[in-house]
Amino acid sequence: MPEFNGPLTGEAVASPPTGEIAALVRVQSMLSGPTVVRVARGLSHFGEHAAGWVGLSAVGAVAAPGRRREWLVVGVASVAAHAASIVIKQAVRRKRPHHRDVEVKVDTPSSLSFPSAHATSTTAAALLLCRATRSPYPLALVPLMAVSRLVLGVHYPSDVLSGIIVGAAVAQTSAKLAGPGKGSPAPVREGHVSEHE
Repeated sequence: MPEFNGPLTGEAVASPPTGEIAALVRVQSMLSGPTVVRVARGLSHFGEHAAGWVGLSAVGAVAAPGRRREWLVVGVASVAAHAASIVIKQAVRRKRPHHRDVEVKVDTPSSLSFPSAHATSTTAAALLLCRATRSPYPLALVPLMAVSRLVLGVHYPSDVLSGIIVGAAVAQTSAKLAGPGKGSPAPVREGHVSEHE
């Protein structure tokens, strides 16, 4: 932690927050209510190791057998996204935020920060949930999870933004590999015109 001597006492004090730390401190100061922190912790536990998304995927596959493959892809992709984030973490080895003005409000299984595994797996799951449910509403999960990581003081803003990018890439790749789901419109062949046009 950067330090400098106080002008009167000579005691070592932490330098004021700058850059991403300053942004993180600002988010925490704006969103510090007990309800917000409680929800953020709930999201953290739900998204740990993508376990919540895998569980939701299994429930959806049972509840909607006509779209079982699409629901299962949600779980598979969230695990793949989580794994991708771990590989990147091990390569980059960026440490989590550490400053006296940043309050860490949840335990983490690792000290590595970049990218946010929660943001990565949540983005992949949310995008594919839109596909499985035929609804755009699951996209709201992405900013919720991203902001929750800042509220809890365990990630820099660039960690969650990078996680969103990686998660989106995994979701896109997974959707292509899985192919069109049931009920999706069939592609129109070149030169073919529908009789209803």
